[in-house]
Amino acid sequence: MPQPQWRPISFLPSLAHHIDGMLKDDQDQYTNLLRAKNKPHVLDDFTVNEVIRVFSTAKADLPLFDEQLRRWGAEQKLTNTQRQEIIRLKAQMQKLHEVVEQILTLANELSKGTIQKVMAKSDEQLGLEALMRMLGGEQKS
Repeated sequence: MPQPQWRPISFLPSLAHHIDGMLKDDQDQYTNLLRAKNKPHVLDDFTVNEVIRVFSTAKADLPLFDEQLRRWGAEQKLTNTQRQEIIRLKAQMQKLHEVVEQILTLANELSKGTIQKVMAKSDEQLGLEALMRMLGGEQKS
């Protein structure tokens, strides 16, 4: 694996823009996935697997952003504005870690009820599950 290229503090505005954008996009993605929580059959295996693949990669990359912020925060010659921005971005990164984890958890949950999983069930199994939902119980697949 290649060594990361650590950036000079002059790169701070670019990284801030990138982190803020990722957080907003990921929060939007989580909101979109939540819409399917009670009806995962609207999703297919490919879509859910792609979400899991993309966000697993993102999760693996987040520590690089954390380390860049840590390195900048340890520098002695920072302006107050730079120091405050690093503190803000560290808080943004904490939120980003949380939302990526939420997305992965939800995507794994949704993967159990995709259209392919529903279509693979027998009519009897689907009927029993519907009946259990109507009675307030929950039938495991």
